[in-house]
Amino acid sequence: MQLLETMNEEVEIVEYLKDPLSTEDFNKLLMKLNMRPEELIRKNESLYKQEYRGLKLTDEEWVDTMLAHPKLIERPIVELNHRAVVARPAERIEELKK
Repeated sequence: MQLLETMNEEVEIVEYLKDPLSTEDFNKLLMKLNMRPEELIRKNESLYKQEYRGLKLTDEEWVDTMLAHPKLIERPIVELNHRAVVARPAERIEELKK
């Protein structure tokens, strides 16, 4: 958050664990991230390890899974204009300025 404040950009925080994304919004986010759904999964999450590790799902099935279990979605995600990054480490936010 401190890094975002230094960018002088308007910030909107979307807590998708509390307020889930729609399928349409999630797919738009994936496009901004330039990532496939499986690349955005938190693979160290216990739910992933117990129920999903090793499964071969389609992109659509992964999207449905992540929307049903949003804690599987990597975070934090920062969007700016038509681009987005997983902000780990936070310095990745700088990529959005380029």
